[in-house]
Amino acid sequence: MVKKHRPSKTSIRKRLPPWLWVALAVVAVVATGAVLLLSRKPAAEESPNEISISQAHEKYQQGVFFLDVRTQAEWDSYHIPNTTLIPLDQLAARVNEVPQDSEIVVVCRTGNRSKTGRDQLRQAGYEQVTSMSGGVNAWRSAGYPVEGNNP
Repeated sequence: MVKKHRPSKTSIRKRLPPWLWVALAVVAVVATGAVLLLSRKPAAEESPNEISISQAHEKYQQGVFFLDVRTQAEWDSYHIPNTTLIPLDQLAARVNEVPQDSEIVVVCRTGNRSKTGRDQLRQAGYEQVTSMSGGVNAWRSAGYPVEGNNP
């Protein structure tokens, strides 16, 4: 029986030139970088910080979840139909009432508190959340639907 000669690992390393080892390392780094870039969420899915009234109205018509962070008294006066009220000072304690698997538009009276609400939701792990510039006042002025005691 004839034994076949198997080269040892040491002899393989000696036969490969150093530049080939460098090239293999570069390929490994590039491949790892490509995998990391491809695993990121596409920019198209990332929500902008703020959207205009008209963009918000389009989302409203598509059935996107609208969160109103004004006070109960402001809400009673007038609000966007089919929105959910969670006053800003209660949002941290009631964040579990906001769906995590939906796109969210946060609104307030003029657009200032909605930014804070948006940021609180993002800190809580929500990714598809934006705020509406101009607030419900601008929404109402644009002629979009409102309801309440003083629409």
